[in-house]
Amino acid sequence: MEARVKTGIWVSMALRLGDIAGRPGAVLRKGDPDSGGILCVLRGREGLQVLSQVRDSEGRPAWLRATGVAPVDQQAADAYVDRQVKRDPDLWVVEFEAPTLKPPFEGTIL
Repeated sequence: MEARVKTGIWVSMALRLGDIAGRPGAVLRKGDPDSGGILCVLRGREGLQVLSQVRDSEGRPAWLRATGVAPVDQQAADAYVDRQVKRDPDLWVVEFEAPTLKPPFEGTIL
């Protein structure tokens, strides 16, 4: 059984990594501090991209480009986030400045 980091601790770590990398972030919505899912909004030069926390086929943590490979506008990103929050009220939403649409933390992106 793989040990899992509590969501609130993971979010704090990701925000700190963003600050260190010069890509500041902010919590847009707090969810369950122990086991809530995470949406990561990346604000790039050409638009936004929303990453959704998922598991790969072997059960390892990964990120899915939930709004697609191409950047989207603010309205499309907000609509996606709103739909997901309605489905999962424990969801966290974190946003980072990410000019190249790469998150400031390590992770597999599917």
